[in-house]
Amino acid sequence: MAGWDEFVESLRTLPEKMLAKLPEDMRKDPLVRAEIGRIALEALASSSIEALGADPQAPEFLPAIGRVLNVGQPNADTVYKSASVDPAQVYRISGKAGTIPIAVIAQVLPGSNSRPHLDLSSLHVGEDGRFSVLLGAERPEGYAGDFWKLEPDTRRLMMRLVSSDWSDEVQPVVTIERVSGPMGRPRPSAQELTARLQALPRAVGYLAPMFIGRVEALAAEGYVNRFKVMVPPEGALASQFYYDGVFDLKDDEALIVESDVPETCQYRSLILTNGLYETIDWTNNHSSLNGAQAAPDSDGKLRIVVSEKDPGVRNWLDTAGYSRGIIQGRWTGCSSQPIPTLTKLRLDEVRKHLPADVATVTPEERDAIMRERNRAYQARSLW
Repeated sequence: MAGWDEFVESLRTLPEKMLAKLPEDMRKDPLVRAEIGRIALEALASSSIEALGADPQAPEFLPAIGRVLNVGQPNADTVYKSASVDPAQVYRISGKAGTIPIAVIAQVLPGSNSRPHLDLSSLHVGEDGRFSVLLGAERPEGYAGDFWKLEPDTRRLMMRLVSSDWSDEVQPVVTIERVSGPMGRPRPSAQELTARLQALPRAVGYLAPMFIGRVEALAAEGYVNRFKVMVPPEGALASQFYYDGVFDLKDDEALIVESDVPETCQYRSLILTNGLYETIDWTNNHSSLNGAQAAPDSDGKLRIVVSEKDPGVRNWLDTAGYSRGIIQGRWTGCSSQPIPTLTKLRLDEVRKHLPADVATVTPEERDAIMRERNRAYQARSLW
């Protein structure tokens, strides 16, 4: 079958190509090798969804990355979806407005981080709470509604729906349709199906190893248990300021992240990754915190404890058994972008270095928080 043998061969050699990005001790670790296999499978699954479903003649927003498709270091608060488009066609994006802090769609321009963004909050919303925006190369004559120009090189749209209060915020409903022709999707040709299969090795081969060496590279720069400003990769969210650093902790150690808090801030978060730059499972572990989930202390400072064992303080990031990984912070639409300090200490000394009135939780309260996190996350439109 045309394209199949090349596809299978690319998968056979992919894990070794990924392992080559790591130091020798990690390459020989049986658990790391198994995790590399998982990442390769995640990249294959994500790329396969696009290969099977992306069609500019019959577009829909398909799942891209997330907790299950955990490749490319997804943000814990973000639902990522993508749709295929053809700039020669005209489309309508419509739906119902929600209440989450950030809902944006970007045009993916190859090789560029300067992507046109459509902020759904900028659109006109009718009395019924619905919006509609037309997409195309040129605004139709006489059309007075919301319009977004499609750039000539745009073939893909990436939607990000960023939530802070997972339990109470309402996620928008977003649909896309092609309006420059009648509905219908004819049987695809053998040539088209083969082309999709032949494109898979390149897509998977790009996505799977993309960030494998990121943790070790940052450590080699000297940013272990301290932060640096992060230059975002291609495709990052517009107006977002990043900082990150490697955490390296024994099971009886902890880090205290301490920061000023901007006077105004649309969105803020801290997340953890493992040593291979997968975001640590944030629905079954307390491994991410945003502005709705982590309040400052009474003196106005934001303090968060990073450790494997629960220190009993509300603002805790759980390393979930990973001794090494990355702490990544985001300030989005904020009046300032402070870089927090990191203090490493023994876990049993943590409470001595926190305010006396720091917010605490019991094991039972923590379990209830985690169960609500899991429930609220699953209630979002993920797929």
